[in-house]
Amino acid sequence: MKGKEERSGTWFLRVRADFSASHQLRHYGGKCEALHGHNFQVEVEVCGKDLDFETGILIDFKILKQHLQTVLDKLDHKHLNDLDEFREDNPSSELLAKFIFQQMKKLLAGERVKLSYVMVAEKNSSMAFYRED
Repeated sequence: MKGKEERSGTWFLRVRADFSASHQLRHYGGKCEALHGHNFQVEVEVCGKDLDFETGILIDFKILKQHLQTVLDKLDHKHLNDLDEFREDNPSSELLAKFIFQQMKKLLAGERVKLSYVMVAEKNSSMAFYRED
């Protein structure tokens, strides 16, 4: 594959990681209002149109994974309700996805990618996605 015209289109890259944490959903009115924990799964997708001309890479998976790990280190093995970001707002999967999205967006500033979405799953059958339109 040679030449920029042969590299037109949009590329999407995804990385996954996990973290373990406890939380309580205030005002929930059910079992999840009590202290409990999850092994949260996280997926991040980025997209872009401009591959590096020399390498044919949009962004190195290693860099994307390092950024995600930097964000997840703030959450891993913590009681999420004790974090400043969740002292008033519930650390629901939805708000965790938004938090991770916002942190990743800052870390990816200056890269040739756009953050598509962040997904947080409490288990394989329960996922929350966040993206900015």
